[in-house]
Amino acid sequence: MSKILFVVTGVDHWTLADGTRHPTGFWAEEAVAPYEAFKAAGHEIVVATPGGVVPTVDGGSLAPEVNGGQEGAEKVAASLAAFTELQHPVKLSEVHLDDYAAVFYPGGHGPMEDLAVDADSGKLLTTALETGKPLGIVCHAPAALLAAVSADGAPSFAGYRLTGFTNAEETQAGLADRAKWLLQDRLVQGGADFQEGEPWAPHVVVDRNLVTGQNPASSAPLAVELLGKLA
Repeated sequence: MSKILFVVTGVDHWTLADGTRHPTGFWAEEAVAPYEAFKAAGHEIVVATPGGVVPTVDGGSLAPEVNGGQEGAEKVAASLAAFTELQHPVKLSEVHLDDYAAVFYPGGHGPMEDLAVDADSGKLLTTALETGKPLGIVCHAPAALLAAVSADGAPSFAGYRLTGFTNAEETQAGLADRAKWLLQDRLVQGGADFQEGEPWAPHVVVDRNLVTGQNPASSAPLAVELLGKLA
């Protein structure tokens, strides 16, 4: 049985352009769908957060309207309750990448606040990309790549085909005009070959060891791709 590291945001808000704090955290589906897939395949999960804080779930991600109705919302809530490792995270600064077979980052707006500027996360991502460690990142979590810098000072993700939450999706979610910056724009500015799929539809991009998903619906198929790299 291999260990898979989940790197999860440690914040409960996203600071908007006008200074207001938008309540957030990690997105439930993006954590529980891969968690269940990895556990079913026999892997052990370890959660790491900045400072080892217990992560906060985005309350909006538990609503029926984003989970296909009340039954779906109840299923996600039950799955989240079973994800007990979330209550016992290790400190991201104390993680040894060699201890893990793969790394996964769930999204939610939280990573836009902390992981996008977290040096420990940035070093971990750079090492994973350079060593070929299987790495899965979904939705807003590719914001963490913005902190990943190679020894020559260039973005570690430059030249990679990848995806993430798009400008169109942020606009449809009603937050694009209130954000300090948009994820798609920043990834493109950093040299990524950004692959945009249809809004809200599953879309996964694989380039070398990097597996990225565009949105919550992409989290389950992303897990399948990441498991394929561990087979």
